[in-house]
Amino acid sequence: MTALYDRACGAIRGIYDRRISGPPILDMDTFFPAGQQFAGAWEAIREEALAAAARLHAIPRFHEIMHEQESISANDNRDWRMLILKAYGIDFPRNAAACPLLASIVDSLPEVVSASVSFLAPRKHIPPHRGPFRGVLRYYLGLVMPRTSEGELAAVLKIAGQPHRLAEGESLLWDDTYMHEVWNASDQVRIVLLLDVWRRDMPPDMELFSHLLASLIRTGIRARRVAQQFDA
Repeated sequence: MTALYDRACGAIRGIYDRRISGPPILDMDTFFPAGQQFAGAWEAIREEALAAAARLHAIPRFHEIMHEQESISANDNRDWRMLILKAYGIDFPRNAAACPLLASIVDSLPEVVSASVSFLAPRKHIPPHRGPFRGVLRYYLGLVMPRTSEGELAAVLKIAGQPHRLAEGESLLWDDTYMHEVWNASDQVRIVLLLDVWRRDMPPDMELFSHLLASLIRTGIRARRVAQQFDA
């Protein structure tokens, strides 16, 4: 199944590579100006994430949600847990109830395709990988960003060979079809908000293709019943 998934991802990337080009890091004001709404409310969003983290054991590991991601989620026996509020248009009401402010902002923005809070365990390394879907862009907002004993930021997001160290409240918009990896070189959990947002100004055929892919992904999510539970 994983080999088939990898081949399908490669084929999809090839289609996008031939039709859409762009840099790995994109201008927020041009491609996702609504990102400022999340950045402006980052402290309140962080409080919701910290409340959810108090029951971290109830939040699934990424590979428990999507088995095809085992090679990057379960690679080193350290947790990468995802609290999913929305996935390709499918809402997860119980998880959204744990983060009501975040959910309300997400619900007000139709360009937000997916939304989740990512909890990266101490010393966790997500190895280099590429996403397949250039029809969406990834928004990344630091909520809890650990520091070393020397006061330097300990979590690193490396995109296309360039390291990025974001502080709490800082955000980045990027194309995850570029090779990327993540380290948490600290003894604390790193927490970030991850959004997928529709790419603006795609060629009409690629916009249609992107919506078709999103529809197929939604069908797969429903068929596999991956909606996680967040029990009180």
